[in-house]
Amino acid sequence: MEACGWAARDTSGVLSPFKFRTRANGSSDITLKILYCGICHTDLYFIKNELGITIYPIVPGHEIIGEVIEVGDNVKKFRLGEKAGVGCMVSSCRECENCTQGSENYCSKVIGTYNSLNRADGSMTYGGYSDKLVVDEHFAVRVPDGLALDGAAPLLCAGVTVYSPLVYYGLSKPGTRLGLVGLGGLGHMAVKFAKALGLEVTVISRSPAKRIEAMDRLGADAFLVMNDQEQLQAATATMDGILNTASGAHNLTPLINLLKTNGKLILLGAFAAPAEIPVFPMLIGRKLVGGSVIGGMKETQEVMDFAAKHHITADVEVIHIDYVNTAMDRLAHGDVKYRFVIDVANSLAPHT
Repeated sequence: MEACGWAARDTSGVLSPFKFRTRANGSSDITLKILYCGICHTDLYFIKNELGITIYPIVPGHEIIGEVIEVGDNVKKFRLGEKAGVGCMVSSCRECENCTQGSENYCSKVIGTYNSLNRADGSMTYGGYSDKLVVDEHFAVRVPDGLALDGAAPLLCAGVTVYSPLVYYGLSKPGTRLGLVGLGGLGHMAVKFAKALGLEVTVISRSPAKRIEAMDRLGADAFLVMNDQEQLQAATATMDGILNTASGAHNLTPLINLLKTNGKLILLGAFAAPAEIPVFPMLIGRKLVGGSVIGGMKETQEVMDFAAKHHITADVEVIHIDYVNTAMDRLAHGDVKYRFVIDVANSLAPHT
């Protein structure tokens, strides 16, 4: 099928209209008319080839909400006209231990929603900054009625990225004392999910100006300034776990000191520089430093259902596709609260 999106052609990262062909809708596939697509910071990395693995031209976007406009003969989960979401992956081997246990995101043969090669025919995957997407129904989730579609798009990446480690690492029980480093696209979602789970949330930030936002608007219980040694000392050994969404290189020792015995520091933000971990506090406190990235398909559906039940969506700034390059520049400078979402259906059509 003919499709149209916006692609970057080189390391400048400048996006412009791009026509391409999608694969045909197979027996287990659905075709989505894309309605909304969130802009993740990973998209910015890829269009500028900051990770060194970009294949140009690249059509980014992995926080996709769309309407089902075609279903294959063997599709059981979706019907025409229903809303579906697609996140960061569109295929995996479906046979390995990770896949059979619902952790397709850790499959060694996972295929990304964009910048990946389809195993069957070697074609490139193109993402949600486009008008349509063909995907196996297994890698799409149902969007419950009542969720605002623009605010639901970031749940497919930012939402599941913070939800999965809360559940997996046993930090989702009511009353758990959770620290949260960073109040951006991931961080604000983490506050919302944690409060809905009944956790006691402390936001940890380098910016004192974020205190009012964190506590008065998002509902955090406490706020720590990362560089305030007096505040950090007073909070020593008070937290059961910490989700660290910060992506820049930074010292982990102060965060480890905030953990109780058996506490867990979970890294969600990527940074290239090796992190130094103090061994002695880890030993005497039986503490853990772990990591997590997005989530499997079962978890992603759980996120959508949980969000609908608790009326949780991301705080978004909806834009037209013509604004996408400006949005990328603003994102690079941290100028967004908290997620840009492209209104694809109402702004891409003039370019097809």
